[in-house]
Amino acid sequence: MTRLPLLHLLTASTEDTREIAGAIAQLARQGDVIVLSGEMGSGKTVFAQGFGREMGIDEPITSPTFTLVHSYDSGRIVLHHADLYRLNRVSEAIDLALGELVEGGGILLVEWGEAASEVLGDHLEVVFERLPDGADDRSADQRRLTLRSVGTVWDARWPRLEAALAAWSGVR
Repeated sequence: MTRLPLLHLLTASTEDTREIAGAIAQLARQGDVIVLSGEMGSGKTVFAQGFGREMGIDEPITSPTFTLVHSYDSGRIVLHHADLYRLNRVSEAIDLALGELVEGGGILLVEWGEAASEVLGDHLEVVFERLPDGADDRSADQRRLTLRSVGTVWDARWPRLEAALAAWSGVR
């Protein structure tokens, strides 16, 4: 049985989440799909903001909950940011033709994409989990992020990904 690569990270702030996204963006390539899952308010859109910032996108990145997909052109690559929260069936995700967005050379971030992961092909999955509040105010922003490679597209980059994210692999 093949072990799926997993990476567990801890964040202490929204800026940590943005920095993690930026480190991943540095390793991302055209055609990549990154699925962001977790409960409402767990940091998916903050991740998208950090990812876009690293790609050189200057305009505000907001959740495309009602429009379903926002596209941002950095001048060198297009970032497509999808939100599948309002979709009820996998067939609706298929109808969005998300695969065509990355076939054109862009990168696709998909919030709430876990329900359609089987139609998204090889991807990096980032699961966001809020940690229980502790004794100080800073703990309200703590998250655990679990990264998993689905398929083989991230396998060759996995050691570089682990190195780039080592600062968040333990308690800071």
